[in-house]
Amino acid sequence: MTADDFRRIALSLPGAEQGSHMGAVDFRVGGRIFATLAAVKQGYGNLMLTPEHQQAFVEEQPDVFLPIAGGWGRNGATHVRLAAANEDLLRGALHTAWKLRVERNEKTGKKPSAGKRTRSAKSKVSGRN
Repeated sequence: MTADDFRRIALSLPGAEQGSHMGAVDFRVGGRIFATLAAVKQGYGNLMLTPEHQQAFVEEQPDVFLPIAGGWGRNGATHVRLAAANEDLLRGALHTAWKLRVERNEKTGKKPSAGKRTRSAKSKVSGRN
């Protein structure tokens, strides 16, 4: 998979938008980040998961997923080795990150922030909820 594949899949999720944070491409839902391409030069996409979800992904596919170093990784931020991922695996991982963000947004009642957005996704979904 490539960064373009990561972007295409991320933007296919309902309400997903592409933005930018500290010079890196990110993907948001409800104004909040669920994935980034901050480490794309190293061959990674990044997912904002829970530590429990991260552990499950890493244990199941250690050749594809690894925790981001430091505190971000301890909090669930996870690298995806794009070259090692296939379409279904990447779609499932991005869907998980997206769903976790949607659930957190609903739980906290946070309103979308006024961040810079460069592209909106179409609201079509591939049947995943």
